[in-house]
Amino acid sequence: MYKTGKDFALEMDSKDPLKDFRNRFYIPENTIYLCGNSLGLQPRHTKDYIEQELEDWKRLGVEGHTQAKRPWLPYHEFLTESTARLTGADFEEVVNMNSLTTNLHLMMISFYRPSGKRKKILIEKNAFPSDIYAVKSQIELHGYNVKDTLIEYKAEEGEDIIKTSNLTDYIEKYGDEIALIMIGGVNYYTGQAFDMESITKVGHKKGCIVAFDLAHAMGNIKLDLSKWGVDFAVWCNYKYMNAGPGAIGGAYVNKKHLKDEKIPKLKGWWGHNKEIRFLMGPDFEAIPTVESWQLSNPPIFQLAALRASLDIFDEAGMERLRQKSEKLTGYCEYLIKNSIDNNIEIITPPNPDDRGCQLSLRTFNNGKQIHTRLTEAGVICDWREPDVIRIAPVPLYNTFEDVFNFTEILLG
Repeated sequence: MYKTGKDFALEMDSKDPLKDFRNRFYIPENTIYLCGNSLGLQPRHTKDYIEQELEDWKRLGVEGHTQAKRPWLPYHEFLTESTARLTGADFEEVVNMNSLTTNLHLMMISFYRPSGKRKKILIEKNAFPSDIYAVKSQIELHGYNVKDTLIEYKAEEGEDIIKTSNLTDYIEKYGDEIALIMIGGVNYYTGQAFDMESITKVGHKKGCIVAFDLAHAMGNIKLDLSKWGVDFAVWCNYKYMNAGPGAIGGAYVNKKHLKDEKIPKLKGWWGHNKEIRFLMGPDFEAIPTVESWQLSNPPIFQLAALRASLDIFDEAGMERLRQKSEKLTGYCEYLIKNSIDNNIEIITPPNPDDRGCQLSLRTFNNGKQIHTRLTEAGVICDWREPDVIRIAPVPLYNTFEDVFNFTEILLG
């Protein structure tokens, strides 16, 4: 399928039906940008979207809440349909709010409800540190000992990838003790995409709440949260979603939970019934959607930046993006594996169904020096201790030529 010469890369780019989307982004000058797994690039029209809100603020002041071109009071609702499409959810199940770890804490307040012997939280070993900190603090909040309560499930000895069958077998065996399964949909370090459907199925069979951190999955792989029956999910929007540094996060709650008044939650006025919100009454009346987890009125400029990116996703379509992503990442994998360099090992799963666009490259010798050399040659990628270079050919703005040039530098 693939060939090693540069002519092949150029031919693939010429035939790429999504090639024009690259022109919709600002590409840092004289670089090969392969760091969308950390921070996505800026869409060219983001400035226009934000400037519209600045203009309405200048022109209308507080009246912009109701009279802006896109009124601020319901602004988050303008993003709901696009977000639902990317997550495979119903409109009532998704909202963009807060930041990822804040949303994770809000959801765990509601859904981590330890009782009797069912008190443990299961998370993958080497999960993103913020997730680890969050689940540990929630365990401590309930008065439990982290050592006895947190299960950090790891791969078999000598392996980097957690086999789905091993993980589901573990849940089958010990699920009666697990209150919450909290897994990264795509692991930030290895790039492994977990089989969320299978994990959810077996978790529910054993009576567990099943949740996912989609920070590295949103805008990267195809999601079908409602069909899979996931209980809740949270994500950030600054990686593959291109909404800018520190962008607003997102949350999903399965509709089966939305009207359950027994579920505890931290409350704020933006989760209160919209029809009577400004009557300023003392009694909270929850919106019958995931919006009831909202605390405060949303940051309009951040939502505007996210809307700019979501409009591009709507136009490109996740189906087409995923098709290109598999080819682009597969091409990078092919070039690396067909080299004679024995200093680099790809630890990301080889099956496209088990990964997104990221490849994690383990270096056996002088890895930090290799990363420095890449950086000096204009490649923007990142280094993760102790020995991994992460690269992510993003289908919206990366090309086959980018991949070819990167591997020439890497292996040169």
